[in-house]
Amino acid sequence: MPQYAALIYAADVDWSRPEFADVTKEYGAFGEAAAAVIRGGAALYPTGTATTVRVRGGKGGDVVTTDGPYAETKEALTGFYLLECADLDEAVKWAAQLPGAWDGAIEVRPVIDFGSQAG
Repeated sequence: MPQYAALIYAADVDWSRPEFADVTKEYGAFGEAAAAVIRGGAALYPTGTATTVRVRGGKGGDVVTTDGPYAETKEALTGFYLLECADLDEAVKWAAQLPGAWDGAIEVRPVIDFGSQAG
């Protein structure tokens, strides 16, 4: 069965803070309701904790790191779920139930299964 990444774009805040406990409970409820299709996922700390990595000159080149995200935006990638669904329609139905969809956006993208292409 195909898998889909549900990428959550929401306010760039620290969701582990107590003032976001109500939203965290909503994600817990989603996790219980969607347990049959969830194959993984995680919440991410704010973009201020990110490190951007680039390799100058291609493979084997100089590794350059920068504190912070790749781009400054109002909404940031704050978490993701890996969903195993029959098709895109089912994945979209589950994504619409994510709290991030209510005041942000959920990007649903099919996952390439390189393991099944081995031969």
